[in-house]
Amino acid sequence: MKSAYIFPGQGSQFPGMGKELYEQEPTARKLFDEADEIIGFRISDLMFNGSEQDLVRTNVTQPAIFIHSVAAVKALGDHFSPEMVAGHSLGEFSALVANGALSFGDGLRLVKERAEAMQHACEVNPGTMAAILGMEDAQVEEICAAIDDVVVPANYNCPGQVVISGTVTGIDTACGKLTGAGARRTVKLPVGGAFHSPLMEPARERLAVAIGNAEFSKPVCPVYQNVDARPSIDPDIIRQHLVAQLTAPVRWTQSVEHMVADGAGSFTEAGPGKVLQGLVRKINRQAAVGSA
Repeated sequence: MKSAYIFPGQGSQFPGMGKELYEQEPTARKLFDEADEIIGFRISDLMFNGSEQDLVRTNVTQPAIFIHSVAAVKALGDHFSPEMVAGHSLGEFSALVANGALSFGDGLRLVKERAEAMQHACEVNPGTMAAILGMEDAQVEEICAAIDDVVVPANYNCPGQVVISGTVTGIDTACGKLTGAGARRTVKLPVGGAFHSPLMEPARERLAVAIGNAEFSKPVCPVYQNVDARPSIDPDIIRQHLVAQLTAPVRWTQSVEHMVADGAGSFTEAGPGKVLQGLVRKINRQAAVGSA
């Protein structure tokens, strides 16, 4: 059985995140100090001592989760030997540093650019997201496609849990229709925009330039990317999928299924929170899960 490492995305942050790593692990401490220089302000202070409100700002949230995630695996030293990796949305950048496709510095600069680009896209094209619980994926897709507004599946998190993304009116319309069609529950999410939808096109264009200029190496193990849920070790394909990810859905259910089919027996979540461990359990009850 192979060991898989998985990396969380936005929403996993919490006050005090990474503080214990900083205090106990010299390797992690160096990363935090390097991150403060790259970001241009002491993001470590906000992570360790900031409030929930401080951490919810996109330009803080995304780098903070990335830094914490990478520090968690770097602290493992020689014990870190992934045979496959995957990340949920933002977490894909953490996964690519973990498997050697990107350096920590280049990864953090891309995450910083991504956060700023997404914030700008939210201002240009306002939107929101909602979680749809207790409905088949295909039915969610069908109902969204029939709505005369921008509303699309954005996250396939686990069986019976799909997040949709789009304009505020599109999401409101979809939630009404999905409830009427039998969804157990629809929950509008407290997010700043319509992530992983066509409304993120301005961010995709901006990030494409930054990714095109970044140096990618051949990774030590495959990354199962969000866009197609398939393994890749080709730097050019990895680049293309990272760009496409901003306007395409996160196929997390499919990624975990493919990892299991390819031999993954244990999934270790590296970074803040335990959200992905819960999703993996719902996707495959036999998989062993844990934290780095």
